[in-house]
Amino acid sequence: MILSPFLFVVSALALPTAFSFQATTLSSQQAAVLLKMNPDKSAFSFGSDPRSDDVVSASSRHPHCDLPGDPSLVLTTNVDLGGDKPEILKKLSALVASSLGKPESYVAISISDKVSMCFGGSVDPLALGCLYSIGSINVENNGKVQNGVTDALEPYGVQANRIYINFFDVPRPNVGWNRATFGG
Repeated sequence: MILSPFLFVVSALALPTAFSFQATTLSSQQAAVLLKMNPDKSAFSFGSDPRSDDVVSASSRHPHCDLPGDPSLVLTTNVDLGGDKPEILKKLSALVASSLGKPESYVAISISDKVSMCFGGSVDPLALGCLYSIGSINVENNGKVQNGVTDALEPYGVQANRIYINFFDVPRPNVGWNRATFGG
């Protein structure tokens, strides 16, 4: 089954005295969260048409499909972080988890320091980074991460205008873990 960028989800909402049905257009991430919250996954129909016969049952989905994803921050800098690097790694792990609303147990952080680098024609202290996540990439969350990384690196002489981070919202099938992808 090929999923379109937006999924039509038909859900039954239990109300105190009756049931009502609601059709909504959701992103892939919102649908995945909804599926995780609903133990009866067979109640959801996927496809470009809400009348689709492509029903996802609990037995047809790979268990990784229900995990929130694996945000990864890869950071490179030309400054020497010395013996503080383990604490910076932990601080950035907590930052990414809280900023993206993901469990810290899924967060991966990599920092390479003392790397030969140039930014804007200068080798002054700088940092380049890439944050990859299944969902949760948006202006607000990206700003939190950018500010947190800046706070972590400024004590080492890296100014805010010398920290460049790219943010990538990665589709579930393009993230691998534990011999499978999060796409199933």
